[in-house]
Parts: sequence; structure tokens; C-alpha cells
Amino acid sequence: MELVMLKFHLAKTMAAPLRLLLEDTSRYLKSFELFLDRSSEHQCMQDFIHNSLPDILGSIGGGRPVFNVMGVGSGTGEIDLDILAQLHMKHPHVKVNNEVVEPSTDMLHKYKVLVSKTPNLDYINFTWNKMTASEFEKHWQEKNLGKKMDFIHLIQMLYYVKDPEATVSFFRSLLDKDGKLLIILGSGEGGWAKLSKTYRAALCNPEISQCVTTGDIKTFLDTKGIQYTKYVLQSHMDITECFTEGDEVGKLLLDFLTQVIDFSKNAPEDLKKGVLDLLRHPDCSKEVDGRIMFNSSMEAVVVEA
Repeated sequence: MELVMLKFHLAKTMAAPLRLLLEDTSRYLKSFELFLDRSSEHQCMQDFIHNSLPDILGSIGGGRPVFNVMGVGSGTGEIDLDILAQLHMKHPHVKVNNEVVEPSTDMLHKYKVLVSKTPNLDYINFTWNKMTASEFEKHWQEKNLGKKMDFIHLIQMLYYVKDPEATVSFFRSLLDKDGKLLIILGSGEGGWAKLSKTYRAALCNPEISQCVTTGDIKTFLDTKGIQYTKYVLQSHMDITECFTEGDEVGKLLLDFLTQVIDFSKNAPEDLKKGVLDLLRHPDCSKEVDGRIMFNSSMEAVVVEA
């Protein structure tokens, strides 16, 4: 999974003493790496890319010799290169112009290093845009770029924009007539949605769309009459240590689940108790062999041009 590392100056917009986890890059990365280690998200993402995405990619491009592809919030590039590999297998003779949009200098550097170490990428021309999605939108409009895209992916990044509906609308407007826009987010039926809906006021920063789910995106698309196809990505996360007072792993997991710095220490006791009770509730988790497994399922939404 590639989460966008945005550093917002948003501490004052959250009710003291809770602070957005993204403000502390080091702690965010620790909790994110722990999340990846404890969840099946990466595997279910790969399953989707290898099993479902190829047929989607097979329908784009209109037989043109060059495809325009864009990754927004590309992170360190592993998922992007996996997608590009699937595209190459479907269209082996096609050249690819790949726009990378990523605001983190560190992640862009890691992406470039990965490209330098990956063989057989001569068919791809990379353009690097060190920008947030909103900065890129402004850049694109100011440059009056008329280029149309065959495939755009927004993977686990709409949490970090101010207006996800406007963001989806903008990137969809860049698609060629047979282009596709891929959006992956937490499912509107999963544990993330239950947690965010119940504690939106306490946990969700109003300056970004931290609590958005695919349920919100599908409602927007339905309202506009925009065609899309959805795919469920079943995933779970072992959060057992969250319920052991003082456990360092549990603290980091709670930070990632709530997106709050040191939630165990800084959250009011009633909020902490409520969150822990909800996390253990069957609506969010189930017990398997004595472990508490959080429903971290996602959905992929493929939007038509």
C-alpha cells in the first residue's frame, strides 16, 4: 500500500491536545511500517493488481503506440512499477509516458532509486512532479496542458486532500475517451469506516478528508451518474496489542488507527475507552485463535472517462 506523506501545518486545527500523526514523520513511518507488517493489505493489493487489473488495462489505449499514465501519491513507487509491469504485459509494444505526482522528497528519491535498480524499464519515460495533488492541479491548469491520460491511479491518497470529490472530478477530466481512473480506499463497510463515522468529530481533521471511504466516493459518482466498477479487497490487521496497557506495539498501532500522535497518552480517557471498545466490537474486528483481527478491507473503484 502507498500512502502519501504530506506534512501539513494543521496542529492548531485539531482539538488540543490531539495532534495529527502526519506531523511527526518518524512516528508516522514507524506506525505505517508496523501496519504493513500486521495487515494483509499489501497482499490483497497485489492480488488485485495481478488478477483483476490486467483486464482493466487491456481495454485502454485505443491501439495507440504511446500511453499516458499517471500515479498520484505514488510514494516509493513499488505499487506503480507493479502496475506498469502489468500494463507492459498487456501492451508489450507500447511506450509509456508516466507522470509521477508525490510531495515527499524522501519518497521521490526512493522511487528514483528503485527505477534505477529495476531492469527493462526502457519503454517508460518518467516525469517527476514533487507536488501535492492540489499543487499539481494548479500546475496543470496554469500550463494549459491538453494532454489526455489513458490511466490514472489514486491509491490510498484521497485521505490527504481537502475535497476528494473535486479531486476525483479533476483527474477524471484528464482521461482520454477510453481511459480509466483507479481509486483505492478503505471500504465503506469496513472497520475504518465504522471508526471514522463514530468518532469523526474527535479524530478527523477538518482540513483534509482523513475519514473518506469508498462509500463516500461511490455516493458522489452515483449522484453524478458516472459509471464505475467496484472490487472488494478483503484485508485484516492484527491489533491484539492495542488492548495491552503500555505495550509499545499497541501504542503505535493505535496511533495509526486513529491518525493521532501518541493517542494512548494524549486522548481523554472516555475517548480512549470508546475507541478501544469499538475496535474490539464485532462491527470492527473478530477474534481468531486468541488474536483480535481488525477489518481493514478496502475497495477498488474503477471510474470510466
